[in-house]
Amino acid sequence: MNCPFCNNPDIKERIIYKDDLVMAFPTNLPITPGHVLICPTRHIANVDDLTDNELLAIKNLILKLKNSLSKAVSAQGFNIAWNEGISAGQSIDHLHIHIVPRKEGDSGIYKYEPREFLYRPGSRSESPESELQDIAKLVRENLN
Repeated sequence: MNCPFCNNPDIKERIIYKDDLVMAFPTNLPITPGHVLICPTRHIANVDDLTDNELLAIKNLILKLKNSLSKAVSAQGFNIAWNEGISAGQSIDHLHIHIVPRKEGDSGIYKYEPREFLYRPGSRSESPESELQDIAKLVRENLN
């Protein structure tokens, strides 16, 4: 396995936190100073493979890092996201969550506009309520 998160000695030198379930470290391509990644210690590719304990550990580490980053880099807000699957932009086959500390005056997208953020430029008219209800019904029927 050639996973940069599992095998890169540089990452091991910059680990902020690591235990049996999760780890966090600064990304080498930060959007803003303090941009960190959280990932399970175990090599898995997507959220479906997380155990309940790993999921809870990730949640708890997000909360700790938000508190720490608020102090360390004067963060006023956060973008928290992950890409899952190649078609969604996942370039490393190890699940990782981006924690991007934000403050007024940052460059890049700080006003969240989903079509810009998710690479879907242009406007789209609001969907009719009947279409939204049909989609909701279809998804509800397919919940396991």
